[in-house]
Amino acid sequence: QVQLVESGGGLVQAGGSLRLSCAASGRTFSSYAMGWFRQAPGKEREFVAAISWSGAGTHYIDSVKGRFTISRDNAKNTVLLQMNSLQPKDTAVYYCAAGAEFALILRREQDFASWGQGTQVPVSS
Repeated sequence: QVQLVESGGGLVQAGGSLRLSCAASGRTFSSYAMGWFRQAPGKEREFVAAISWSGAGTHYIDSVKGRFTISRDNAKNTVLLQMNSLQPKDTAVYYCAAGAEFALILRREQDFASWGQGTQVPVSS
């Protein structure tokens, strides 16, 4: 398994931007499909964005398309989530997750075996 640590969260005003980072250690990071999930207060955790093991493919939920960008830097064992035009509805704890090796796009929680501890993103109106 791969160990994951998120960073970059924090309070931001509506319309602002944040960049979340997920640092991976352990087994070969570059072979894992990666994803970001979030859990808002009182709600279930939901899929936000995913990137294939090669970085060639990405996928987003509709509510963040055009505002969020997922990317990876395999040389630095890092996955990033650039979040622009943040809205109060984006308030949540954001989790990084690692899925199967050499997979394309994964979107279901059960497809991800390794999870970070989460980073909070409160967005004020």
